[in-house]
Amino acid sequence: MQLKEENFPLTVKDHLVSNEEFTLVYDGKNKMLVTKPHPEGSKLIQYYESDQYISHTDSKKGVVSFLYHLVKNIALKNKLNLISSLKKNAQSILDIGAGTGDFLNFVSPVFTTVIGVEPNQKARELARQKGVLLEENLKDIKEKSFDVITMWHVLEHMPNLEETIQKIETLLKPNGILLVAVPNFNSFDASYYKNYWAAFDVPRHLWHFSKTSMNNFFSSKLLLQKIRPMIFDSFYVSILSEKNKSGKLNLFKAFLVGLRSNISAWSTKEYSSLIYCYKKPK
Repeated sequence: MQLKEENFPLTVKDHLVSNEEFTLVYDGKNKMLVTKPHPEGSKLIQYYESDQYISHTDSKKGVVSFLYHLVKNIALKNKLNLISSLKKNAQSILDIGAGTGDFLNFVSPVFTTVIGVEPNQKARELARQKGVLLEENLKDIKEKSFDVITMWHVLEHMPNLEETIQKIETLLKPNGILLVAVPNFNSFDASYYKNYWAAFDVPRHLWHFSKTSMNNFFSSKLLLQKIRPMIFDSFYVSILSEKNKSGKLNLFKAFLVGLRSNISAWSTKEYSSLIYCYKKPK
C-alpha cells in the first residue's frame, strides 16, 4: 500500500511549532512531493524554534525523547559500520546538518579529519560543549577534500536543493562516498497515516523524495552503490504520527504500524527511511 498521485495535493499541518497548514504538491517530472508555500530565510528559521526539535536541543524530556536517545547509540554504530563497509581506510569525513554533533563525536576516533556543518547556532553551541566544532555553512570548505560525506535526514531541509547537491559533489574526493538518509513517502507507514505522517514535518521538510527522484538528482556524477533501510525509523515516526493524529502516543498501536511497515518493506523495499550510498568515480 502506497500513497498515489491522486492523493495529492494533500494538506498537512505543522504539528511542532505553528499549527499552520501547508500543501504537498506532486512533482510528476521528478516523482517527488514539494511543500508549498516554501518559507525562506528568517521565516524558515522560525519553524525550528522548539524545545521538542530533538536534533537541535538534545532534549530528554518525555517518552519520545527517551526512546530517541535509547535507539541513538545503536543507530550511530550502524552508521559507522555502513561507512566502514563502503570505504576502507577513510581519513576525512564531512557531516552536513550535524545537529548537536553526536555523530561526529562518535566517529572522531576513526577519522583524521572531522568537519561538520550546522546552521543552527544553538545546536552548534551544544556541539562545542561536546568538543565538536562545527562550521555554519558550506561556502568556505575546499573542493575534493573528503573521503566520506554524510547527510542524515538533512537533504529534505535544504532550500536550494540542486545548488546544494552540486556543491556536495565537488567536495568529494575521487572514489569518495556520499551517504544520504531521507524519509520515504512510498513506505507503508506514510500511506497509513497520510496527512498525519510525522516525516512530512512541514514546513521544515521542503522536499519529499522517492527512489526515482533521488536517482534524478544524483545519478549524473555519482554512482549508486546500494540502498539501506533505517529499520527503527518506522517505529519512531509512527509514534509521532499517532500523536499528530490523536494527541496521544498510543505506543502499542504505533509499534504495530511500524512493524507492519517493515514487514511490508521486506518485499517492496520501501522502508520508512532509506540511506542512499553513492560513490564518486575516479
